[in-house]
Parts: sequence; structure tokens; C-alpha cells
Amino acid sequence: MDSRELRDRTRHFAVRIVKLTAALPRDYVGQTLGRQILKSGTSIGANYREALRASTRRHFTTTLEIALREADETLYWIEVIAESGLLPTERLAEIRQECDELVAILASTIRSTKDGKRHRTHDASPQSEI
Repeated sequence: MDSRELRDRTRHFAVRIVKLTAALPRDYVGQTLGRQILKSGTSIGANYREALRASTRRHFTTTLEIALREADETLYWIEVIAESGLLPTERLAEIRQECDELVAILASTIRSTKDGKRHRTHDASPQSEI
């Protein structure tokens, strides 16, 4: 997967999070959890895009680490929503799987960047630093 594909994938994930948030109950609990998952789930792609424009390898890695933390937090909120019964577990299965995959991809990219290896998902990272 190259950087363009991951950029598109994280954007599509954000759109799915927006739709998930809209499907939550409009009560206090639904709105509170909705705000949490909306913030974390939509920031994954924004942080990934910022990382692609990083001026140094360190900035790239640090920004990817933020995206990873946001993805892991999003996974947490998906689990809370499922376990609390706010939305059916079956309805959340695909988005949970996608979030798991994003966590794995981001973690792998961070590891390979720290190891000094080029990674296909950060082909657009600063060349002078890699």
C-alpha cells in the first residue's frame, strides 16, 4: 500500500466514523460517545496527511505516532459502543476490522521508519532524512 492509498483509506474511514456517529442515539450517552469517536476517528487521516508533509524523519514519526494513538482510541470507543449495546455488534464488525488494520499499518510504518527502512506507506516522507 502506498501513501496515496493509505491517505484515501483513512479519509474513507473518517467518513464511516461520521456515519457511525450519526447513527448513535441522540441521548446524553450517545452524544457524549459520539463526540469522542468523531474526534479520534476523523483525526487519524488528518494526522497521516500531516505526517506526509513532515520536514524531518522525526516529525514524520512523531505525527504518525499521534495518528496511531488516535486509531487505538477510536478502536476503544468502537468497543465501548458495541459492548454497551448502543449499536449492534454486527453493524460495527467491519469498521472495527478496518480500525484494527489501520492500527497495524501505522504501527508497522512507525517501526520501519524508526529502524531506518523505507516503507511503502511513507514514500512521500522527507527524502533528505531517510
